[in-house]
Amino acid sequence: MARTATGRPTDLELEILKVLWKLDSGTVREVWEVLSKRRPIGYTTILKMLQIMTDKRMVICDKREKIHSYRPRQSSRAVAKLFTEDLVERVYEGSAGRLMLHALESKKVKPQELAEIRRLLQELEKKGK
Repeated sequence: MARTATGRPTDLELEILKVLWKLDSGTVREVWEVLSKRRPIGYTTILKMLQIMTDKRMVICDKREKIHSYRPRQSSRAVAKLFTEDLVERVYEGSAGRLMLHALESKKVKPQELAEIRRLLQELEKKGK
């Protein structure tokens, strides 16, 4: 029986998804080769995680070839949205504004990022009128 999707990925699932987003799709060996350069991790660990992620419907397994390949079901943007919504609810009690203020106070913001923030704020103001 397939496992149900639980929402946001675990840390290891997210690492694997990041590799797959860069590759578009990849085999267990390809994912393992990337991750094993960063830290010690077993091939069978990656295999098991990809099987679990398939059951959780995080990745799609293409079994047409002898060597299976995996690709993410969701874009990095969609997964980032899950994390952001969770953070806003759990830490900022639903206030996206408080999250933004804290983020802008905490890190140096590049001029092009500030320009994009201003553009988004203007769009939101127009929609609110």
